[in-house]
Amino acid sequence: MIAALVALGLVALWEAYAQLSGIDDFVLPAPSAVATALHDDRALLWSNFTVTAGEITLGMLVALVLGLTCATAIHFSGALRRALYPLLIGSQTIPIVLVAPLLVAWWGFGLVPKLAIVALVCFFPIVVPTLDALDRVDADLRKLMRTFGASRWQTFRMVEAPAALPGVLTGAKLSVAVAAIAAILAELAGSDAGLGNLMLKAIPQFETARAFAAVLILSVFAVALFGLLALAERRLLPWAHQPRGTAP
Repeated sequence: MIAALVALGLVALWEAYAQLSGIDDFVLPAPSAVATALHDDRALLWSNFTVTAGEITLGMLVALVLGLTCATAIHFSGALRRALYPLLIGSQTIPIVLVAPLLVAWWGFGLVPKLAIVALVCFFPIVVPTLDALDRVDADLRKLMRTFGASRWQTFRMVEAPAALPGVLTGAKLSVAVAAIAAILAELAGSDAGLGNLMLKAIPQFETARAFAAVLILSVFAVALFGLLALAERRLLPWAHQPRGTAP
């Protein structure tokens, strides 16, 4: 409720500034103009939104599979941790705007380069919290499993993997915002559909309100995804949200 009131207040300030400052609509359209664009261009916005939403969702799924696989492999092997972890950190210093055109040149304007870019951006935020959660598993639990004669894989499956679920979901939530940005950057690098492509065409046509409407739709979608992941976390991991010292 408080967040909604703050958002309404910011929109009201934006509307007042746009109306009273005399700033050109091409530079900053008023919220009322953005609302008009949402209504008038709803079919165009929807058709492009479905493309971008698909890229974000599938790209995050690819990142999740690859990230969990990589985190598990590094967790099981100290040699892999020493070899790969510095490379994972270094990979985050490479500007995606340099990589995106290269992937488009290799794979064209289809879905594959978009998925690769989204997965590349989301990969690191998933791997790091997952690894951290795996490393924080109580050593006494591991010792207890060894006492019962459990194998390394059984210990991972029964103790470590469930304990890592909060880290996995945290990484997924962190990935939502960057996935949306990555999808737009991928479409700006080369595409024939999507909200990024729509924004790229709207600005030269002096349809800035349409571009802002596309950004608003993308933001709402990212917030909705974040909310769904937070809800899934509460449903699947109720113990993770209990106050410290509270018995389950």
